[in-house]
Amino acid sequence: MPARVLLWRHGRTRWNVEHRFQGQADPPLDEVGARQSVVGARLLATYAPDVVMSSDLCRAVQTARPLADLLRLPVALDARLRERSLGPWEGLTRDEVGRRHPEEYAHWLAGREDRQGGSEPRAELADRAFAALAGAAGETVVLVTHSATAIALTGRLLGLPLSGWRAVGPLANGRWSELTRDEHGWRLRAHNVGPVAALPGRDGASPEPVAALASTQDTAADVTADPEAVDAGPAGAPAR
Repeated sequence: MPARVLLWRHGRTRWNVEHRFQGQADPPLDEVGARQSVVGARLLATYAPDVVMSSDLCRAVQTARPLADLLRLPVALDARLRERSLGPWEGLTRDEVGRRHPEEYAHWLAGREDRQGGSEPRAELADRAFAALAGAAGETVVLVTHSATAIALTGRLLGLPLSGWRAVGPLANGRWSELTRDEHGWRLRAHNVGPVAALPGRDGASPEPVAALASTQDTAADVTADPEAVDAGPAGAPAR
């Protein structure tokens, strides 16, 4: 079992912008997501990871590749790092889910559901992600994964009950959590870390992300606007 794990959420996709539930559907990164992966890779490389593992979904693999290339490491693909399966909700917007599955959606918003419409139970999601991590060799491992998967694995590593996993705040696209392990168990050392928001370029040039770390507070607006930002949360929480 590694001594340090960095849970890196994939960069932005068009479905994130459209507020669509992605689950195990496979949309690619958009232009912003591709930039997020490149700038995030520069920062993550400073942790000197030994292993880069990734969900086998396209958006995660595209996020992992710049870091692996920078470190001259292979990307180890593992389907156990995929996002939580969401059944018939995948590909639908929040509004569409609300119209087609009003009762399930109401329970989801209230945080009372665990398996809407044939979706994957969160405990099983945590089990498979933990198994992927447990099989990783190396002291420092980067897992390129998804929002609900990162939340579930973090909750499992910290020993939180399933009902307490919602205390783990959502990751914005292209951001990561750092967890370390010692004789006392796992500790969350940093959360929602990553490049600061893109700044306007000079003379109207396209904005570029800044290669500097930002805190959770810097991403509050990004997270609340993001349809894949959380697992199951209270009323008003954004969808995956």
